[in-house]
Amino acid sequence: MDARVPSTDRGWRSWLPAASVAPVWYYEGLWCKVFPGRVDQRAIIADIPCLPGRAVTPLMGSIGIVEAAVGIWALSGKRPCLAAVVQTWLIVSFNAGGLIFAAGRFHEPGRLIITDLALIALIRLVAERRATTR
Repeated sequence: MDARVPSTDRGWRSWLPAASVAPVWYYEGLWCKVFPGRVDQRAIIADIPCLPGRAVTPLMGSIGIVEAAVGIWALSGKRPCLAAVVQTWLIVSFNAGGLIFAAGRFHEPGRLIITDLALIALIRLVAERRATTR
């Protein structure tokens, strides 16, 4: 096959990277925020200015459900470029908010940023591969 021609193969090269992205969203959403929800995640959300204490749990659960839904979307392959934009926006905005409002709760902010960059690169790879197979 000519390397200059986009592949129409929807095999493992398309689904394996997506299958690596989706569990990150499931873990961050379902495990870290819903079942059972991590204490450090709750503390970061509680540090949001002007957020009443009674709103922390519902907000945390809502964010978790949205993150899990994004994982399903990432795995589905539907509108891959839009999915990549939404995922990137969520990663940047959630973590920027955490670093701005709860900076003292992050023991290694550099590690967070580096792993986020790696995840965003993988998300872009998934979007580009899936966009060329459409």
